[in-house]
Amino acid sequence: MNTKNNSSGRDRLAAWRWSGFFLGCAAFFLSFFHRVSTGAIAGDLQREFEIGAAALGTLGATYFYVYGLTQVPLGVMIDIIGPRIILSVGMTVAGIGSIAYGCSGSFAAAAAARTLIGLGVSGVFVSTLKLHANWFAEARFATAVGVSNVSGILGALVATAPLAWLVTQISWRHVFIAIGVVSLALAAAIALFVRDAPEPVVKRVAAGEWRSALKAVAMNRKTWTPFWLTFSMSGAFMTLVSLWMVPYLVHKHGMAQVEASSFSAMTLVAFACSVPVVGWWSDRIRARRGITLGCSIAFFAGGVIWLAAPGGSTFWFVIAALLTGLSGPGFTLAWSVAKEVNPPECAGMAISIVNIGGFAASGVLQPLVGWVVDHGAGVVAGGSGDAYWLGIGVIVAW
Repeated sequence: MNTKNNSSGRDRLAAWRWSGFFLGCAAFFLSFFHRVSTGAIAGDLQREFEIGAAALGTLGATYFYVYGLTQVPLGVMIDIIGPRIILSVGMTVAGIGSIAYGCSGSFAAAAAARTLIGLGVSGVFVSTLKLHANWFAEARFATAVGVSNVSGILGALVATAPLAWLVTQISWRHVFIAIGVVSLALAAAIALFVRDAPEPVVKRVAAGEWRSALKAVAMNRKTWTPFWLTFSMSGAFMTLVSLWMVPYLVHKHGMAQVEASSFSAMTLVAFACSVPVVGWWSDRIRARRGITLGCSIAFFAGGVIWLAAPGGSTFWFVIAALLTGLSGPGFTLAWSVAKEVNPPECAGMAISIVNIGGFAASGVLQPLVGWVVDHGAGVVAGGSGDAYWLGIGVIVAW
């Protein structure tokens, strides 16, 4: 009888583990879709709202501003009340924001709606990683993160060439309204089918102790090394792929929108193929520093190729896309390091602090590149095409 009860208990725990894993991955998918989608519909947004490159960069960055600002408060809340509530409420807010984005009648309304989307999905990443930390052994954490990142990259991939093609068939507004409805359904599923942890195994931070716990994480010097990794590498990757790669290829190299989006899609496919391998390999050899260094060097080389490739050279653009995508997962090891150098019950806080780096960088880089493009067009000899080249140069230098 005890054997049967033990077996039933294990089956129930496995069901909770995998329902949380897959629903977290679904939320990841939608979060990354929103993160990258501005690039594929950049032309539509500029035409409908009559905005320039700087305003487009600001619109794209609103997501990153609110995302970065909420990371630490959400990390604290996740460690105190658990990830399920944060994830479910967040997807509800994101769903409402996506519907509002699709219905927006002005630039200000679109920016407000995208800010609401950013607020809603800002807890997805840390909540999902907290679920992984609670439900998976430490030796499998980076692998679980890598697989989850694949789902996110698939969402980003859908937001490139497929979205660029789809908005030639139906309005981008209808797409975001539909995404909003799906987000609301996902929020309900998370509330019903996700559990925070296999209690009472996992310890939580007591509500009255969060200040001292947060201070301990922030004062830990080992927390800040992965922070600067995400600030530099993740910020550059997100800025390039989520917004400026497509306009650069269109204006500098004369590509059609769909063709240019195919290169951002290729970059994301390479990233999706590489990220679980990087996570698995780092778990296996426990040498995250060497892997990260190698990826960083390759990532910079890819950026140089984006700048140096001659117009019409498909071969070099393919090389740049593959190199950028395959090396990009180097920054995903930052979250594993953050978790490992801090107490398990503070995983949400540690991951959220490190996660700020990439979004703070994106919030600065996206409008900065737009400013360079707008002001460089009247200065450089090649007009707007060379101005976009200067903008990509800012990303590579970052």
